[in-house]
Amino acid sequence: MNARKFIAASSRAALQLVRAELGAEAVILSNRKVAGGVEIVAMAGSELAHLNETRAVAHHVEQTAPAPRERVSARALNQAAALGAKVITAQVERAVPPHAVATPANNETQQMMRELKSMHDKMQAQMAGMAWSTLQQQDPQRSGLLRDLVNVGFSPALSRLLLDKMPPAADIAWVKRILAHNLCVASAREDVVARGGVYALVGPTGVGKTTTTAKLAARAVVRYGADKVALVTTDSYRVGAFEQLRIYAKILGVSVHAVRDAHDLQLTLSGLKHKHLVLIDTMGVGQRDSRVAEQTRMFDEAGIKRLLLLNATAAGGTLDDVVKMYGGSGVAGCIPTKLDEAVQLGTVLDVVARHKLLLHYIASGQRVPEDLHEVNVDYLLHRAFKDIGKPSAFALQDMEFPAFMAGLEKGTVARSEYAL
Repeated sequence: MNARKFIAASSRAALQLVRAELGAEAVILSNRKVAGGVEIVAMAGSELAHLNETRAVAHHVEQTAPAPRERVSARALNQAAALGAKVITAQVERAVPPHAVATPANNETQQMMRELKSMHDKMQAQMAGMAWSTLQQQDPQRSGLLRDLVNVGFSPALSRLLLDKMPPAADIAWVKRILAHNLCVASAREDVVARGGVYALVGPTGVGKTTTTAKLAARAVVRYGADKVALVTTDSYRVGAFEQLRIYAKILGVSVHAVRDAHDLQLTLSGLKHKHLVLIDTMGVGQRDSRVAEQTRMFDEAGIKRLLLLNATAAGGTLDDVVKMYGGSGVAGCIPTKLDEAVQLGTVLDVVARHKLLLHYIASGQRVPEDLHEVNVDYLLHRAFKDIGKPSAFALQDMEFPAFMAGLEKGTVARSEYAL
């Protein structure tokens, strides 16, 4: 590529020279102070067209090289986009250091930073579009799998990672096998009902804690008898919370206890040591409520393990926030709920896999105890992908994927969070 050097008394003047000579689509490669003022190295935006030659060469390589190299072209273009972004970002940061104080003297530099960022975004979008176009032409099957993953609810981060790992002949069966490898299911020895102990069911309001508590209790009663099971509630905020749990307890024939604070909880549990399983129904508040931290601290100090309930109908960002706020070393695993209401299961499965949560059960309705099921990964993945290709106003179309590909490089999710 042909890069040109421009020197002027100020950054703005040098940038004006760049635009005059190379046009508004010019790409800034570097800028620095020199003896004569400011030096900018730039190239014309049309130079990016040379990437088409790279695409042709990559296509030739794919036709002649061994199978392990067939994915190089798409990754190379994506890496080039990322490298270009890093180069220009570094120049922007040098132009205006993070600790710089805004004053009239550096307003010009601030304006230049915004213009450089605009050029950076255009370059990244162009290169990402080329990468997606190349992938579609050279490997339509893999590009189709990427689109399907995103459109059934899996995150861009996981979808992109799977794309990079896919062998040339990958199909949806390969994708399901990799996803199944990342979903950890509680063994028979780890099952809370069989293992016994004290567990608190936690999660935000409306996730189904009280109903799921009753479902687990019903399983334990069938196996061990009502005299070996007890229910406890710490929910003194929600109107009728204790009454609802009391009704379930009466139907099951088990004892139920209400506690107000940590001291009360300790006294109650000391009297229930002979029970095989004690389940604690907790208050329902938003995950950012300060009482969540207080509740977590109370259970940790008492050595009580927590089962985190995840609403399968919630958005990915919300579920991530729930895991962050309710998570910790005291979490024994999770139970996805409301599967009967969820249109997509990809999102909740993605969150479970990324945070390496142990799946204990799945809940798919309000009936006690019928709507609590043991985890069947094959069924969950079948549900996740069964609506592939179904028309939806929320599905990404082919023309929208270049911008989507550009955004993937900005993701903050580490690859190490998935065990691929």
